[in-house]
Amino acid sequence: MALPPILQNLRVPIIGSPLFIISTPELVIAQCKAGVIGSFPALNARPGPVLDEWLDRISTELAEWDEKNPDHKSAPYAVNQIVHKTNNRLEHDVEMCVKHKVPLVITSLGARQDVNDAIHSYGGIVMHDIINVVFAHKALERGADGLIAVCTGAGGHAGRLSPFALIQEIRQFFDGPLALSGAIANGGAVAAAQAMGADLGYIGSAFISCHEANAVEGYKDMIVDSKAGDIVYSNLFTGVHGNYLSPSVAKAGLDPNDLPQSDPSAMNFGSGGNQDAKAWKDIWGCGQGIGAVQTRMSTADYVDQLEREYLGAIKALNKHQGYAFAAE
Repeated sequence: MALPPILQNLRVPIIGSPLFIISTPELVIAQCKAGVIGSFPALNARPGPVLDEWLDRISTELAEWDEKNPDHKSAPYAVNQIVHKTNNRLEHDVEMCVKHKVPLVITSLGARQDVNDAIHSYGGIVMHDIINVVFAHKALERGADGLIAVCTGAGGHAGRLSPFALIQEIRQFFDGPLALSGAIANGGAVAAAQAMGADLGYIGSAFISCHEANAVEGYKDMIVDSKAGDIVYSNLFTGVHGNYLSPSVAKAGLDPNDLPQSDPSAMNFGSGGNQDAKAWKDIWGCGQGIGAVQTRMSTADYVDQLEREYLGAIKALNKHQGYAFAAE
């Protein structure tokens, strides 16, 4: 199946994942201008009416950019909707997406036919976060156009499955748009995602260190200074398993090597275990791919780097392929 037009002709086949608190119009606009899809959680715009302002600003600034740069037009943007019963803003936020005709909506923590129908009403598309094939089937049955496979090593809420396992199983029953999330931080990993059957890479943690990201300086520095071994996987903080920077957990007065389990029914996206430290604000989400992040830079410079790495990886794969055939 051919990709929808909004997922084609990206400078690098990447969606910048929606980062709670961190993704604001500054980061989204910078990502789109650089040629990759930028996104943000609707709940980042607080209070609710601010979402209307954000969507207007993003649409206006990108339109102005495209008019001035006809040969380097911006990539589309996306809004993430938490489709869970605890999100009492969902109806309002979906209405805002319809009003502004948001090109791509990313749904998480549930799949709802009515939400998908609302986005389809103006020609938008919906991609749904999934961590296994059960959730993938449910999302497609309820009208999702594409899937985002959130595999082991992804930042924030993440699954346990290897991308090799999950992608190959999804491709047995679905040939539509598929993005891969999980420890992707350089262009070579994006090429690898495509090699195993995904269409796009889904990058979050590496963008946190970029200048435009709405993260505190300590968080950005910790991204640069940390490696895969500094990530801890726990459901304590929100009720849903996710990956976090262990130094931030220790800084909050907890032992990252001995964290209690949370009751999943107590999902609250605030704090876990009656701790004062709050997920995302004090306990910093992060994926295992950050070993690739060596320095802080602008979003434009980071996408430049991703493009070089991606094209280099494709070239290297072609060389390997030629060698393999010659060896036979």
